[in-house]
Amino acid sequence: MSEQAVEIRLISSLREIGQKEWDACACPEETDGARAIDPFTTYRFLDALEQSGSVGTGTGWQPQYLTAWISGKLIAAAPMYAKSHSQGEYIFDHNWAHAYERAGGRYYPKLQIAVPHTPATGRRFLIRPGFEETGFAALTQGAVELATNNRVSSLHVTFCTPQEAERGAELGLMRRKTQQFHWLNDKYADFDAFLDTLSSRKRKNIRKERAKAQAFGGTIQMFTGDELQPEQWDAFWAFYQDTGARKWGTPYLTRAFFDVAQETLRDDMALVLAERDGRWVAGALNFIGANTLFGRYWGCTEHHPFLHFELCYYQAMDIAISLGLDRVEAGAQGEHKLARGYLPTPTWSLHWVADPGFRDAIDQYLTAEREAVDQEISVLTTYGPFKRAKVEEQE
Repeated sequence: MSEQAVEIRLISSLREIGQKEWDACACPEETDGARAIDPFTTYRFLDALEQSGSVGTGTGWQPQYLTAWISGKLIAAAPMYAKSHSQGEYIFDHNWAHAYERAGGRYYPKLQIAVPHTPATGRRFLIRPGFEETGFAALTQGAVELATNNRVSSLHVTFCTPQEAERGAELGLMRRKTQQFHWLNDKYADFDAFLDTLSSRKRKNIRKERAKAQAFGGTIQMFTGDELQPEQWDAFWAFYQDTGARKWGTPYLTRAFFDVAQETLRDDMALVLAERDGRWVAGALNFIGANTLFGRYWGCTEHHPFLHFELCYYQAMDIAISLGLDRVEAGAQGEHKLARGYLPTPTWSLHWVADPGFRDAIDQYLTAEREAVDQEISVLTTYGPFKRAKVEEQE
């Protein structure tokens, strides 16, 4: 198989490939009736970004899907974009850009293999079963060759799996280690079973937080699949706009994204909404993977004590327990998650830089950064809310 000629193609729209071919690489587990391991690399999610204008002209995320073919058959693909900025990535390279440009270089455009606006770990090299070695090598080498031939400053693969990070490093890419806070479901029967693993003080604090949050004067409801209705997206859009304006200046997703999501992604989503006096006042949107609940967006039009923690973290734990999922990924940053049972967890990315001198400097920086992240994870884990025996087990 490795002797067969592999053709690399750049494709500007998923619709030139089609859902069947793309998903044969992105989520082959769905053909057996299973849920997609990673909903964010499915055709339906990436196409929703395209069709809603959340990527494409004017967004700084120009689709350049990287594909590998053998005898006219798609064997591997990667969601790649030409980037004119570093927003919506969550693996921060702004300092790299500034340093490169101060030295007289042009950092943008760059190439980014990623899921736009989505700091969630998942496969970035999507390979049809049976072509694992050939497909990974073809995509990696093809991406570097494209970056070189087009004289872009750099290539980045963000929130890839640990296995991809290791294999990419073997092929000459630089590994970057960062961290997020994830909650691990130790086959808990219910939320109280999780609380039993915490120290007494932390257990009492969480119970007080949940009681105060749930006493906000209304009700909390979870919707998924056909339970989701357009009126709920109208409310959530207001929440999302408020959060986006405060965090990023302008929201990354368009209103049309949620309309497309209602049609094609509703079975992948769990929307938690708080209602008071007949009005939706806050909400948190989660995506459901085969093993993981991915917390993505939160917003509100009324502020109530601890309602953010309840909707984003505790309700997510309840959903994961009820669905038998292994973990909750609660998104980027946030050491406040530690006291609520979310522990520091490594995340990975891969990088290639064209300029040899700049590449050496980045490589040295990443080596030191990996050591610092290891130390930070170790220290933060000891400050977690778990009983001592549980902390030692997590370490």
